[in-house]
Amino acid sequence: MKEKKITTTVQVFDTIEELPPEVRLLMKKAQAIRDQAYAPYSKFKVGAAIQLEDEVIVTGSNQENAAYPSGLCAERTAIFYAGSQYPHKKMKTMAICIKSSAKVVTEPIAPCGACRQAIAEYEVKQDQPIEIYFMGEEGKVIKAKALLDLLPLAFDASFL
Repeated sequence: MKEKKITTTVQVFDTIEELPPEVRLLMKKAQAIRDQAYAPYSKFKVGAAIQLEDEVIVTGSNQENAAYPSGLCAERTAIFYAGSQYPHKKMKTMAICIKSSAKVVTEPIAPCGACRQAIAEYEVKQDQPIEIYFMGEEGKVIKAKALLDLLPLAFDASFL
């Protein structure tokens, strides 16, 4: 038996103000749509914004349902919208932000496993990574250069 060590590197920004202007704008779009989330059960609102290769920005927020788990996360709402409405355009950057009515979220929260898998699918489809920036309601912002930084042993169609 061999042991294989897997490591990843991300960048950490202390505040949203340290982000490049175009990413700061994208995060602001994610924050705006986050406040439109339908989260009456979890009280945990998430917003996502995706910038396409032609600078078009699409957004999505989490949409809950009393019949768990039939709701949908913000990241998948946005990425599925981009994939359906702009199927031939590459996705460059995704910004994700969180807000809870229970407390102020100051730590960056990465996408859930289902969202990571969906993002991985689109990275493979477009043969290009998607930069992912994520944060809580305030505080630090983490940047991953690609989904594989968050899910290094991703499953994709090459295994089928």
